[in-house]
Order: sequence, then C-alpha cells, then structure tokens
Amino acid sequence: MVIRAVGFDLDYTLAVPERSRADLLADALHASGVSELTDTVDRQAYLDAHAKHRTADSRVPVFEDLLAPHDVTTDPAAVATAYRDAVTGALVPVPDARELVADLRDRYTVGVLTNGPVRAQSAKLDHLGWWDDFDTIHISGDLPAGKPDERAFCALLESLGTAPEETVFVGDHPDEDIRGAAALGINTVQVVEGEDDPAPEADAVVTPKRIAADLPRIVDEF
Repeated sequence: MVIRAVGFDLDYTLAVPERSRADLLADALHASGVSELTDTVDRQAYLDAHAKHRTADSRVPVFEDLLAPHDVTTDPAAVATAYRDAVTGALVPVPDARELVADLRDRYTVGVLTNGPVRAQSAKLDHLGWWDDFDTIHISGDLPAGKPDERAFCALLESLGTAPEETVFVGDHPDEDIRGAAALGINTVQVVEGEDDPAPEADAVVTPKRIAADLPRIVDEF
C-alpha cells in the first residue's frame, strides 16, 4: 500500500477556539438580546439542530429550529451572524498547523473535508488565511451530505484523485471523522485530547499539541 494523499477535518483538528463553544454560544444569544435562553439553547441543543442542517448555506436554519419553541421575536439570522463572528474570532490554529500542511504537501496531496454551513466554514478559512494552503477543500454545505455519509468522503477522494487505501484521513470526531472514513476503507488518524478514548476504528492517534511533530511520521509509516 502506498499513501498518496492526506485529508483533514478542520475544527478541533487543525484549529481550535480559544474559548469554549458553550461560552461563545451564550455570548451570541446575549448579543442578540435573548440571554434568557442560555439555559435551554445550550451546546447540546445546538449540536442536535446543527446535525439536521449539515448541507445548509448558513446557520440560519439551525437557529430557526432553536428559537422556534420560544416566544421571542429575535431574527435567527442575527443570532447566526453573532455566533459566526464569535466562533471565527476565537479560532486559532493548533501549534505549527501551517508548517505541518506544507510539510505533508511536499510528499502528498492534501485536502480538507469539514462539516458545516458554507458561510461559517468559509469565514473560518478566511480568518486563518488557509484557502491556498490545501490542494482541495470541501465544505459539507456545498455537498449532497456531510460526514459521516460516504458521499462526503467520496467527494474528497475524487478531488484528491486517490483510492481509499491510498488515503489517510485525520479528524477528531469518532463518528463523523473516524468511523465515517474507516467505513469506506480510508486509513484513519484520530486527534484525541487528554484522556479521551479513541474510536476502535482509529488506526493511529495524535494529540492536538503533538500533531505537527507526530503526524508526518505516522503517515509515512502507513
């Protein structure tokens, strides 16, 4: 087996927020005048709504779902914008992420496959200045389905020009990234923080702080 390409997830793999997403969501609700909803429109409620709209252009339908059960007149688009601005502003690369990608591109074709609305994920890539750092970038909002659906991974493989066994996918989420890629026969590396247990399907494991130091060797050894 010869590895010819590496695919990356974005959030919590190559870039992380400096503040918790729960706090950023609360900030967005407060800025939009609905701070009374912070106890009910929490991080888990957001994730549940987000999972229903992986192919959306923006987070507006997510916040439409979240605000609908409540007697508020706040525009969901305003909350979506406030949250996008909060998340984007808090996002920072993991240590030496850019150097890692450049190093891998010397030997492999390198791409991104990220779940999320087009506007939200594009804003993150704009903020990081990473559009030209990869050979290909796919956002689930532009695809028929998001991870872990095989159609998302097939879109990445097609643009990378590789077969599953020639590809390594690196991500943090056990279901969306690792099980989704492994189900298609893609080699997997899971980014695991602290004492979290990796998915059984993960072929290798790295930590966010060590990804730049360890990942090139791991990929080379596949």
